[in-house]
Amino acid sequence: MLNRISDIEKEIELVLVRNTEDLENFRLKYLSKKGIISDLFEDFRNVAPADKKEVGQLLNGLKQAALDKYNSLRSELADTDDSLSGIDNTRPGYPFATGSRHPISIVRNEIIDIFSRIGFTVSEGPEIEDDDHVFTKLNFAAEHPARDMQDTFYISRISAEDSNPGDILLRTHTSSVQVRVMQGQKPPIRTISPGRVFRNEAISARAHCIFHQVEGLYIDENVSFADLRQTLLFFAREMFGQDAQIRLRPSYFPFTEPSAEMDVSCSICAGKGCNVCKYTGWLEILGCGMVHPNVLEACGIDSRKYTGFAFGMGIERQAMLKYHVNDLRLYFENDIRFLEQFRSAF
Repeated sequence: MLNRISDIEKEIELVLVRNTEDLENFRLKYLSKKGIISDLFEDFRNVAPADKKEVGQLLNGLKQAALDKYNSLRSELADTDDSLSGIDNTRPGYPFATGSRHPISIVRNEIIDIFSRIGFTVSEGPEIEDDDHVFTKLNFAAEHPARDMQDTFYISRISAEDSNPGDILLRTHTSSVQVRVMQGQKPPIRTISPGRVFRNEAISARAHCIFHQVEGLYIDENVSFADLRQTLLFFAREMFGQDAQIRLRPSYFPFTEPSAEMDVSCSICAGKGCNVCKYTGWLEILGCGMVHPNVLEACGIDSRKYTGFAFGMGIERQAMLKYHVNDLRLYFENDIRFLEQFRSAF
């Protein structure tokens, strides 16, 4: 028996395998329940008692040697797996393309980042709103054309001619979020409201029935128009470069008084005049003004103690200026060739 154990041990040392089939045959021959080593352990009962200690130690050593050999062969085979033959393992991995953010998301996040640096928080609200939050509390007159079916998507309405606080509609601006903030929070208030809005407009290169806005609101004691101007100048220079200039033109909005439209110097021609700015050197980017006292009172804020300013801008408009895109429809068509052009840390 001692000679047999020695012969098998030498045989195991000389075993070579070329593939997983050879490795499995090795296991079956030496280590399985019906293998050679199991047979030796069966024969161990016939060994003379005086030799059992020596033979037992050699059998255990043989079994361990077979296990070590099996593990070594399996490791070598894994390093030279024939399934990988013909593949250069030193070649760099395939460059899997990573996704990119939508340009609207990039610009939205950039706007949020700019205003967050001067203390504005982000507020969000429902896209399906009621007439009270979208129009009434924002000082829109009952006969205001913005309430008309031609401009607003109504979900339910009592009549086409008569507005009612119970009317349900798709919000036409994110100012409705500002109303909710003013109703639920005491001044000081400093917030921006980004979101998607809906208006019943014909789709073209310059207009769409769905677009995105960011509206800002600041209410506190002694807030002035000068605070509004400095805030917007900071935004323009952070968004379009430190050489950007702004100008404010008188305008009208029901919820602000006085109201203004803000233009920024054209970044494409540096204010010299081009076809994008219609050779004026200026581009209109947002509307703004001091919050109307009627709006403050409607939302439960004392207009004799508090003042504030508000502004609103279309994100698509900012993206068009930033990326020189001249067709709004491109933002909604999900053309991978268009979207792959945008990369950003935001």
